[in-house]
Parts: sequence; structure tokens; C-alpha cells
Amino acid sequence: MALERLGPYDRVMAEGTSSTCWTLIRGAAEGAAAAREEFALRYRRVIEAYLGARWRYSPLAHEIGDVVQDIFLECFKGGGALERVQSDSPSGFRGFLFGVARNVASRYEERKGKRTDRPVTTSVHEQLADTESEDPERVFEREWAGTLMEQAASLQANRARFLGPDAQLRIEILRLRFEEGKPVRDVAEQLAKDAAWVHRQYAEARKEFFEALKEVVTYHLPGKPADVEEECRLLLAML
Repeated sequence: MALERLGPYDRVMAEGTSSTCWTLIRGAAEGAAAAREEFALRYRRVIEAYLGARWRYSPLAHEIGDVVQDIFLECFKGGGALERVQSDSPSGFRGFLFGVARNVASRYEERKGKRTDRPVTTSVHEQLADTESEDPERVFEREWAGTLMEQAASLQANRARFLGPDAQLRIEILRLRFEEGKPVRDVAEQLAKDAAWVHRQYAEARKEFFEALKEVVTYHLPGKPADVEEECRLLLAML
């Protein structure tokens, strides 16, 4: 796959430039249509999951689409959230995005007269389900972690296309291990490869994934290598 065919995010990561998520969002704030589209593509699911958990069984759940758009506008508009945030804050871009989503959701609740983070239940069944529902912030964190894992997997896969057949086979070994849950010996049998060789390739594939994840995290949380590795461990724990 040529770099020209990659999306803006994947192209930045594959080229190994020093751009970060703040570069993307500032481009969106300046009105760049491609940057806004990329931002929505990368982070819409995280925001929707958070709002869905926050407004479970609430009439506001029907307005999630509009609220997501307002959250994006809050990020992009002149004098908006972007111009108030510090890119080197400890919580990084994750904390920034969560704060914007929470604040916009709170304003919606105030305007609609439903100032609560808890869902409005209408039946005994829904009330019971509500007691078992997850905390909205925890849902945000899990979806955020899943999104970055997918980005790391995409980066690893894109690079494997350039590195050749062995690298692509390592991607398949990871898929068989984690998506299908097959033991390494079964993977080796399926691929008609020596089990010891598959073990080595599997170990190498895991290292490649972790390196890709560190690059994705660095993109969202520029900082010291130790901070990046700690964030990677936190992301894995969130899942």
C-alpha cells in the first residue's frame, strides 16, 4: 500500500513525523475540512459511547448525534476549548476530550432541565438494569483504550505491507492468537510452520505491536518515554 492511499493519521504515523493530535485539532480549528473529518473518524465512537452510558434510558439519548456535533464544534471554534487547553497537561489529549464531552453534556442537561449524570429510568426493569450499568467515565476510558489499540494495529498492519511476507505473517499469527484464541501449537499446525519458529514470530509480533502502540500514544501524549510506556500499560489495563 502506497503512503498516498493511507488516511491522514496513518500517513503521519507511517512517515514517523513529529506531528501530534494537537496538530490535527489545530488544523480542524483553522477550518481544514480534512482535519475535521479525520478528527470525527478517530474519536466519534469514544464520545458516543460516553454519552450513551451517561444518558442510558434518558430522553436525551435521542439527542446524542446533535451533542456529538456540538462537542466537535466546541473543540474547533475560535476561542473554544482548544485555545484553553495546555497540550502538555498530565492527562494529555484523552483528558482534554473527556473534559469537553462532559462539559457539553452538562450544558445540555441544564438546558433540558435534566441536570444529572445518572440515567432517567421509567420502569422497575430499567431501574434494575441501571444499577448494573457502567460508570460513564469508565466507558469513555475503555472505548478510548480500544480506539488506540485499533490505531496501533492499523499502524502495525500498514508497516507490515512494506516490510514483506514475514511481517504480514506475524500479523496473521497475532490475529489467530487473539481473535480466534488459538494456542501457538495450533497456529503452527494451521500455517504448516515449525512451532518454535511460530513462537519466535509471535514474540516479535508482540514487540512490533507494542512499538506501534507507543507511537500512537506518543501522538496523543507527547512526553518522556517513561510516561508513554506507563500510559501504554494503563491502556492495556483499561481493556
